[in-house]
Amino acid sequence: MRPRTLRARLVAGVLVLLAFACATIGVAASLVLERFMVERLDQQLSMTVGRFAASLEHGEGNARRADSRGQSVGTLGVRFAGGRVTDAAVVASTTVDNTGLTLSDADAAVLAAVPVDGCGHTVELSALDDYRVMSITGADGDVLITGLPLEGVNATVHRLQFGEAVVFAVVMTVAGVAGAIWVRLSLRPLERVAATARRVSTLPLSSGEVALPDRVPDEDPRTEIGQVGAAFNRMLGHVGEALARRHASEQRMRTFAADAGHELRTPLATIRAHVELARRNPGDVPEEVAHALERIDAESSRMGTLVDDLLLLARLDAGRPLARDQVDLTRLVIDATGDARVSGPGHHWRLELPEEPVTLVGDADRLYQVVVNLLGNARAHTPPGTTVTASVRVPDPGRAELTVTDDGPGIPEELQGEIFERFVRADKARSRALGGSGLGLAIVKAVVAAHVGTTAVESRPGRTVFRVTLPISG
Repeated sequence: MRPRTLRARLVAGVLVLLAFACATIGVAASLVLERFMVERLDQQLSMTVGRFAASLEHGEGNARRADSRGQSVGTLGVRFAGGRVTDAAVVASTTVDNTGLTLSDADAAVLAAVPVDGCGHTVELSALDDYRVMSITGADGDVLITGLPLEGVNATVHRLQFGEAVVFAVVMTVAGVAGAIWVRLSLRPLERVAATARRVSTLPLSSGEVALPDRVPDEDPRTEIGQVGAAFNRMLGHVGEALARRHASEQRMRTFAADAGHELRTPLATIRAHVELARRNPGDVPEEVAHALERIDAESSRMGTLVDDLLLLARLDAGRPLARDQVDLTRLVIDATGDARVSGPGHHWRLELPEEPVTLVGDADRLYQVVVNLLGNARAHTPPGTTVTASVRVPDPGRAELTVTDDGPGIPEELQGEIFERFVRADKARSRALGGSGLGLAIVKAVVAAHVGTTAVESRPGRTVFRVTLPISG
């Protein structure tokens, strides 16, 4: 498995390089030592070459009488005459001069192939294992081969390799621990950058005043981590400035909406009062004037509703506290559905409620407005004959869920992400029987958010579900 974190990759990379270096050193040391010891064997062979093998010729058939003085234990002597082995012996110990040796045909063929050049060659004999041999021409025209065993060389090289493995294992372990500590200390500034980025990612940047965390400490700009920290600080500065400007703009817009709403209330009330007075005039009023008065009354009422919605959103944006009372959510849904049935007799209205009432802590008027807006949205944007279902359930002990489902045409996918924003309409996908301000679902989202709840929508042709989740406890 490949390491995932930068720290793990750096430590793993260091250990891989160290392992490669240790392996290279170990192999080189083993080869140098082996070469050195083989050269020592060659020197020893060159000083005694042919003497032991030549003495085999004078043994009178008894190889034990051959001259093995000054020869090391394991020294091999072989005499070739006429292309075949005439004598062969190996020094067995210091007390016994030599021991006769019978070579197999394969071993004889291996020795016969050794060049007669007075240089050392390595051969493998089935009877004696690995040997270093040297071949020369004798005085009688025969070939004399003298050899020394490589067992000591191999044992020494193996001991060196075992020692290297132990030492390198210890070095790798110590280097791994020390490298992990060093890399951790070296990457601590980068961890501070990551911690600051995580804190920024948890901030509600979408709205309201945002206080960005402290900048990461300045590091050496000549290092990569220092450059990352400096760039991150500059980015935080730009983000903070942009958020401050956006918040100031939002504040100005909220102030304007609130002020405009308050200023419009008085003239609207005056207009409606004059219209009501004119409509109460007992005299005859021309039909055109009566119709105009009706339209003025209707539009002024609609404009008053729009002003009330804007003022409500302004209050919610300002964070003004809502009422905190025990609210029977099921009763609100029953009442709101009853009103919707009167307003939209062409739709089919259904209720799905639990057996026990669902109560929670909140503002009853505002939550009733949430239900009314959701049902009114379904009524206004679906054709007659559509079935609208309002349901309440408790998916877990800590929260209640309100859903309004209809089998209308659905909402275009590109609008679902912004359907709860202000002045957003889905006119292109749904026929509208009534005009709307585009603030109904925005009020739903704002009121639910003020109750620490969530809103969501799922829509496809033939099924649209608006889902509101509210905490049950205060």
